[in-house]
Amino acid sequence: METWRIIATALFGAAGITLVLLVMAKVRERTESAGQTAIAGAVALSATLIIGILLLTVLAPSVSWAIVIIAGVTVTVMVLAA
Repeated sequence: METWRIIATALFGAAGITLVLLVMAKVRERTESAGQTAIAGAVALSATLIIGILLLTVLAPSVSWAIVIIAGVTVTVMVLAA
C-alpha cells in the first residue's frame, strides 16, 4: 500500500472525527433530541468510514487529496463559525 494513501486516510480520519462531533453538536443544539443526535452521528460516522475506506483502496490521488482538503477546510470553517 502506498504511503500517500495512509497519510491521506489518516488526515481525513482526523477531520472526519471532528466533523462527526460538530454535526452531532449542531443537531443537538437545534433539536434538543438525543435520538436525532444519535441518528445524525451514525449517518456522519458511516459516511466518514465509507469515504475513508475508498481513500485507502481505490480512489485516484487527485480525488483523494481533494477530499482531504475539502474536509479540512470544512472543519476549519465550522470551528471558526461556532
